[in-house]
Amino acid sequence: MSTSGERHCGDCTLCCKVMAIEALTKPPGTWCAHCKPGRGCAIYADRPVECQSFSCLWLVNDLLEERWKPNRSKLVLTTSEDGIEVRCDPGSPNAWRKEPYATDIRAWAAEGERNDMTVVVIVGQRMILITAEHEFDLGIVGPDERILRELEGTKVVGASVKKAAKVRF
Repeated sequence: MSTSGERHCGDCTLCCKVMAIEALTKPPGTWCAHCKPGRGCAIYADRPVECQSFSCLWLVNDLLEERWKPNRSKLVLTTSEDGIEVRCDPGSPNAWRKEPYATDIRAWAAEGERNDMTVVVIVGQRMILITAEHEFDLGIVGPDERILRELEGTKVVGASVKKAAKVRF
């Protein structure tokens, strides 16, 4: 990732809506009680560690153009251990389908298939696995569930959700 250090949230507060905040028991898709949309956090100095350590990809990656700023695109881009998550404002649930975003998302998905990475669109708690050729609407995926991809070579031809195996020591 390329970091300029020049980007700032400014008037963007969309992460305060689309992200879950465990420390505040705030679910995804609803405004944080402490957020002043378009202005910032009312408890900024004392905000939870997970908020302090969070940076969306637009903030830290110079390769993402200005159009990807979350309050413009209605999309907050984050990474996961296996790919990219496109968190969509539930107030604009089809923002990810609009251009120029849809083309970029499909291109990332095509690259992801070649490199065993996933691109997932998240609207509230609903997840959609995106590939170069398909969309797999997985519905609500719980924290104890995992996405299973069915592959033919590197192409994803199916997807389902399964409870994660419990780790035993």
